[in-house]
Amino acid sequence: QWQVAESGGGLVRPGESLTLSCALSGITSDTYSIGWFRQAPGKEREGVSCIDLRDGGELYFHQSVKDRFSLIRNVAKNTLSLQMDSLKPEDTGVYYCAADLTAGARCVAGLFHHWGQGTQVTVSS
Repeated sequence: QWQVAESGGGLVRPGESLTLSCALSGITSDTYSIGWFRQAPGKEREGVSCIDLRDGGELYFHQSVKDRFSLIRNVAKNTLSLQMDSLKPEDTGVYYCAADLTAGARCVAGLFHHWGQGTQVTVSS
């Protein structure tokens, strides 16, 4: 059974950086989709950044994070990190990692079936 676990959340000031890490285990395929989502209080869960390993690594980034966030994949450790720079208060929320065999890179939450517990990111002065 696939298992997904996030780590690395915390409280930071605007303009600072933070790295979230997602560890996968129990994966039975080399080709799958994996990504990061976030949910702010009172808002729906939205896709932040996803990668589809079936298509050679097609990437998706939400428009609001394109110039500030990046993905770092460690194949040996089976982890996917989200490097977040120049953080803004509107980046605050619970960040989730998710994986799926067929979700693609469109970063649509409803297409992912394996989720972590989430980690809180708070950006505040």
